[in-house]
Amino acid sequence: MPKKRLQKLFPTPEQVKNNKSLAFLKPLMGKPNLWHLNRRSVAQAFFIGIFCAFIPMPFQMVLAALLAFYFNSNLPISVGLVWLSNPITMPPLFYATYSLGAYLMDIPAREFSSSMSLESLLAELNVIWLPLYLGSIIAGLFFASAGYAGMRILWRINVITQWNRRKAERLARKNTDY
Repeated sequence: MPKKRLQKLFPTPEQVKNNKSLAFLKPLMGKPNLWHLNRRSVAQAFFIGIFCAFIPMPFQMVLAALLAFYFNSNLPISVGLVWLSNPITMPPLFYATYSLGAYLMDIPAREFSSSMSLESLLAELNVIWLPLYLGSIIAGLFFASAGYAGMRILWRINVITQWNRRKAERLARKNTDY
């Protein structure tokens, strides 16, 4: 894992504590895994961030931050991964989750045109909310679990690779000493 590179990008706990607009978070900064990059906290952060990205709600980052605090996972990664659902990816993402939910509920999915306005979408909300949330939760759990497992596997492969590299370097040094 590019641990050193990621640590340079993330704010330090001191920077967050000293930020006046984030002063309300000071009592919560004592949890060590909120800032550490280890296999457990990063894998959990992937699960939380990806799951929250699939939930159609405002302030997804706040939900991700609260879950990161509760589950003691890496805060910057949890919040950052929420941006998988951004203004460009939201329409196809949420239409796909709506279609999945409609399929699972065995109801016909409504067709949406590209010229649909926010007003017409809000008018349809009372009809589409249940399949949308059902599909979002199921897809979110699936992709979040895949992200969690993938991160655990990639982290383990990286640790084994580094261990083997160091072992080969020690062996090479030992052979040159004779």
